[in-house]
Amino acid sequence: MHSSRHRLLTLPTLALLIAAAGCSSSDDGPRAAVPSPDAKVAKLCQNLDKVLPRTVDGLDRNDPEPRSALTAGWGSPAIILRCGVPRPAQMNDPEADGVEADDVGWLLQKQDDGSFRFTTTLRTAYVEVDLPKAHTADGLAPLADLAPAVKKAIPDGIAS
Repeated sequence: MHSSRHRLLTLPTLALLIAAAGCSSSDDGPRAAVPSPDAKVAKLCQNLDKVLPRTVDGLDRNDPEPRSALTAGWGSPAIILRCGVPRPAQMNDPEADGVEADDVGWLLQKQDDGSFRFTTTLRTAYVEVDLPKAHTADGLAPLADLAPAVKKAIPDGIAS
């Protein structure tokens, strides 16, 4: 995804959009489907898992089941990270929304339940972060917390 082809939202605009989503959710424990990337991407994802922060947006790590180096979580309801996901079809849409947090570009997808899904752009592996409705009030704070690890483990480039 080339950022000049997509509408980028500014931090204040995104904060308002996310704040409008409201808060409330509950879960019995995080669960996440484990991606099935090729060996090269799986290695990048394993490296990412090693450098992920212990806390995101002040929330302690709370990894989803089944346990995998390709998934991670924080808080409850959990902010879920999945590494090695397929390229989202919405990246083909020149009108898709994108954001940037600490020099990492993300495709922004608002979900029907008020949550948000962010997927990295211009990286050699796709990293997806699901931000539950209950954790949307802080805007891009979770992405900013994750950006140093993404930059360290997932090189710039185009994922295949």
